[in-house]
Amino acid sequence: MTDNLPEEEVETVDELAAVLKERDDYLDALQRLKAEFDNYRKRVAREEAVLASRASERLVRELVPVLDDLERALEFAAAHEEAQLEDGVRLVHRALADALTKEGLAEIATDGKFDPHTQEALLSQPSEAEEGTVIQVLQKGYLLGDRVLRPARVVISSG
Repeated sequence: MTDNLPEEEVETVDELAAVLKERDDYLDALQRLKAEFDNYRKRVAREEAVLASRASERLVRELVPVLDDLERALEFAAAHEEAQLEDGVRLVHRALADALTKEGLAEIATDGKFDPHTQEALLSQPSEAEEGTVIQVLQKGYLLGDRVLRPARVVISSG
C-alpha cells in the first residue's frame, strides 16, 4: 500500500499512525485513572459511613448506663411518692431515651423464648412457664441499628 506513495507521504502516514497510537494509549490511561478514582471515591464514602456509625455507637454505649440509672431513680421515686422528683427524672429520662432513639437505639424485646443472639441468660429458675422462656429481665438490652450494643440479661425458666 505504501509502496506506491512518495517517501514524504509514507513518513506522514507513519507519523499519523504513531500519533493515533499515542492518542489511544493516553485515552486508555485516562479511562483507567477515571475508573480508579471512582473506586477510590466509593471506598472513601463507605469508610466515612462506617466511621460515623462507630462514633455514634461509642456515644450511645456511654449513654446507656445513664439511662439505666435514671430508670432506677424513677423506681425509687415512685416507691417513696415524691412526685416532683419523679416528674423531673421522668422528663430527663424521656428526653434522653428520645435522643438515643434518634441515634438508632432500640430496646431488645425480651418477651417469649430466650434468644442467645440478643440475650444473656444469667440464671435458670424453675417456674410454670415453658422451658427456655424469659421470666425476668435483670438488665435491658439494646440494639444500635442491626447490631447488638448490649445483650439483655435475663432469667429463664427451667420448666
